[in-house]
Amino acid sequence: MKNGVLSDDQISALITSGAISATIPFEDGQVQPASLDLRLGNRAYRVRASFLTGRGQSVADRLDQFTMHEIDLQGGAVLEKNCVYVVPLMEALVLPKGMTAAASAKSSTGRLDLLTRIITDNGVEFDRVPEGYSGPLYVEICPRSFSVLVQPGLMLNQIIFRNGKTFINDEDLKALHVKTPIVDGEAVISDGLGFSVDLKPTSGDLVGYRAKPHTGVIDLSQIAAYDPAEYWEEVRTKDGHIILDPGAFYILVSREAIAIPPDCAAEMAPYIAMVGEFRVHYAGFFDPGFGWDSAGGAGSRGVLEVRCHEAPFVLEHGQVVGRLVYEHMSQTPAALYGQDIKSNYQGQGLKLSKHFKS
Repeated sequence: MKNGVLSDDQISALITSGAISATIPFEDGQVQPASLDLRLGNRAYRVRASFLTGRGQSVADRLDQFTMHEIDLQGGAVLEKNCVYVVPLMEALVLPKGMTAAASAKSSTGRLDLLTRIITDNGVEFDRVPEGYSGPLYVEICPRSFSVLVQPGLMLNQIIFRNGKTFINDEDLKALHVKTPIVDGEAVISDGLGFSVDLKPTSGDLVGYRAKPHTGVIDLSQIAAYDPAEYWEEVRTKDGHIILDPGAFYILVSREAIAIPPDCAAEMAPYIAMVGEFRVHYAGFFDPGFGWDSAGGAGSRGVLEVRCHEAPFVLEHGQVVGRLVYEHMSQTPAALYGQDIKSNYQGQGLKLSKHFKS
């Protein structure tokens, strides 16, 4: 197998071989162009604190130490804001030699300020599965802005599989941009493609949304069900800057339109861990074909989930806030994002999660 991020057909082959297994059959649409959506199991454990498992320990051992109570998710259960839960997932892995895996929150999960991270037996970092791992997968969930209603089978996270070295260095990324533009306008390339925040929209003065502090529950199975005004305050500016409040969560949008060619995938990373007093909150994967012209995505912006830290912070139009790290695909996917599969965010601008009415 060629080095790179595995495509949909290759992930399906891992399922057929038993390297990826599940407690119930896989669903149609669960395999994405370059990732697999992971499903919540039947139980959640309310724990005292977030934890990493640590070498020589299983998640089950840690749950024995830290569980406060157990919750049956069948029929639906509310996960409360600012509480930490661990949920066993339906999927398990037996990774072949030379292959690692990495997980991230799905777009809709990040846009709800749901901190969700994969943990494994013997794990020493979140969202990373080492070469040769054999065992179950769990997700830690901490709702930060809204309490949420969940049930078994909900897909909050996705996982990609990497065979060997996959990352595209800056030199090759510059060459790729010359051959097939990955961003409109000038490409700022340093440890990936830099992107900045848009605070001067072409029309109007709406630049983002800020989560309201005291809201109702969001049922994660409901699509286009909620009035944004009950959960979000509009953020408007006419002068190209906004002041971020400490502790507040914002949805903003990148100034640049981004494209992921069919033979690449990309991961959003913080520009540096801290840029001033805030950070772009959730890493995320971008599938092959995102923003790609022939996949119907010309002009797709990156939506930014931003949280401010200790002090109020002035965010200026065009300030670089994050970077996209591009990776080679092991092979081109059979289905591209937005072209062959239904995608909620192809061709997007500033957009809340799919749970809200547009």
